[in-house]
Amino acid sequence: MPEQLRVPGNRPTLEAVAALAGVSRATVSRVVNGGDGVRAHLVDKVRDAVRELGYVPNHAARTLVTRRTGAVAVIIPEPEVRIFSDPFFSRQIRGISRELTAQDTQLVLLLVEDRGDYDRIERYLAGGHVDGALAFSLHTDDPLPEIARRVGMPTVYGGRPGWTTGPGDPCAAYVDADNRGGAREAVRHLLARGRRRVAHIAGPLDQTSAVDRLDGYRDVLVGSDPALVAAGDFTTAGGARAMRELLERRPGLDAVFAANDLMATGALTVLRERGLDVPGDVAVVGFDDTERVAEAADPPLTTVRQDVEGMGRLMARLLLGTLGTPGAVEVPPAPRAVITPTVLVRRASA
Repeated sequence: MPEQLRVPGNRPTLEAVAALAGVSRATVSRVVNGGDGVRAHLVDKVRDAVRELGYVPNHAARTLVTRRTGAVAVIIPEPEVRIFSDPFFSRQIRGISRELTAQDTQLVLLLVEDRGDYDRIERYLAGGHVDGALAFSLHTDDPLPEIARRVGMPTVYGGRPGWTTGPGDPCAAYVDADNRGGAREAVRHLLARGRRRVAHIAGPLDQTSAVDRLDGYRDVLVGSDPALVAAGDFTTAGGARAMRELLERRPGLDAVFAANDLMATGALTVLRERGLDVPGDVAVVGFDDTERVAEAADPPLTTVRQDVEGMGRLMARLLLGTLGTPGAVEVPPAPRAVITPTVLVRRASA
């Protein structure tokens, strides 16, 4: 590297890149910052100079000029132990991370262990540390939507909002799966297999995904026995507790639709303990199609697949579109809701 283009002890400057490439400082700035209007051969010359000099853009200076940090917060209002034990979360974070990385945007993970954490999160969001936020697994009483509105933070949610949003509210954008339609398909599959006493292990009903899956179950089984529905919590242990409760209430049940795969595996464990054959005595269907859960189950789990990683990518793309990031998709018209399809995956459990 030419010594005259580097000040000893300092990193190469934008001016040094411009001098080596034989172009103006403004041209280098446009190329480095992803702007348009630079001829292809000049872009190549600038990039060659950047590589030769080892130039790294000054992030702090760019932030002052663009008012952008190049970072997005991902907020998950769940206990840490659940986030790191439920593969749903890792799949969604992976999708978000891949899309943000492709757009040269940093991911900042913010976890909510208890209600006191929201004060910290509000201070962080209001402090200008990130350009926008992505949040999923919210509960209906979660203060995050109001915090995002109060600080003016562009936000995209994973899951149908369980709160009321006004016109133009930045909290209105969301990505969700067709939870209700997927549940209907699961129950219809069980009926087509000759099952007549179909139970449901519901997720926590302060989350819209669980409500929608319960509604889908009821759409097909109109006027079903209320005793065939038991509350779970989207965990394996919760599914086991609900399965025991169902067997005590209705020992003659012949099928179970669980609102996620972890609860379905908990149900399988209890059925095996009781000496009941799956699917001979009781057929079981889950929801999510988390591969290492569904395929490793005994027997392998019939389940409703939702593209969790793809939903994460789409959340990130919608947010980046809102922020005007080059290459991101434009946000669709209000209510800015994107519902992704689900599909039933048939395996040995039903």
